[in-house]
Amino acid sequence: MPFFTAGDPDMATTARIIHAAQAAGASLCEVGVPYSDPIADGPVIQASYQRALDRGFRLQQIMEMAEDLKSEVTMPLVSMVSYAIICRVGLKKYVQQAKAAGYAGAIVPDLLVEEASELSQICADEDFSLVQLVTPTTPRERQVRIAESSSGFLYYVSVTGITGERVALPEDLVDNVKWLRGQTDLPICIGFGISGPETAAQLAPVADGLIVGSAVVRRVHDAGDSDTAVTRVAEFVTALRRAIDNAPTDLV
Repeated sequence: MPFFTAGDPDMATTARIIHAAQAAGASLCEVGVPYSDPIADGPVIQASYQRALDRGFRLQQIMEMAEDLKSEVTMPLVSMVSYAIICRVGLKKYVQQAKAAGYAGAIVPDLLVEEASELSQICADEDFSLVQLVTPTTPRERQVRIAESSSGFLYYVSVTGITGERVALPEDLVDNVKWLRGQTDLPICIGFGISGPETAAQLAPVADGLIVGSAVVRRVHDAGDSDTAVTRVAEFVTALRRAIDNAPTDLV
C-alpha cells in the first residue's frame, strides 16, 4: 500500500505514479494531502509536502485527479488528510466530495478518538472508510475504542515517533498486533519504518497490509524527472510485492 504526496513533483506525475503502482502490484494507494503542519510525518514526507505547497497545491486538485483516474484505476484510493483540513471544508462536505471523486476513505492521523464520533457516523452513513491510527504506546483500552470508531482498516504504527525508513523494528510488534487482532474484525495494516523488501518480508506474515511512505516519496524526489520517478516507483513496488508474496505465513 504505497503512499504518494499529491503534487510532488506535480499532479500529472502523481497520477502517472498511481497508474504505475497499480500495474506493479499495489493493492491500495494512499494520497497524502500536503499540509503545512503535519504531526506524524518525518523529514522526507514533510519536505515533499512543502515542495507541493510551494508549487501552489490546492485541495481540489486531489479531487480532480481521482475523477480522472476513475475509469482506469481499480484499486482503492484513500486520502491521508489532516483533521484540520476536513474541519475547514466541513466534515460531511469533505466526505461527500471525496467519495464522489472516487476515494474509498480517508486516513486521519490527528483525529482524537474523543472527537471521532461525528466523523465516524458521517463516514458510516456515506459508506466511506475512516481509517485511524494505533501506536505502540496507545493504551489497550484506547486501542479498542479507536478500532470501534474506525472502518476500512486499522492503521498500526509499527514504531514510536515519526514516519521514516528503519532497519530494525520492535521485538514486541508481533505480540502487539496479535493481541489487537483479537479485539477487532478490521484488517490491520502496518506502516512507519518499512524501508524496503526485507522489512516488508518480515512484516508480511503479521499484517493484512503494509504501508510504505518515506521510502517511496524519497525515490520520487531523488529521480529528478517524471519518467524516472515512474520507473523507480514501479520497480520498487514490484520488489515489495514479490517480497510480500514470498514471505512465510505462519507467524500469527
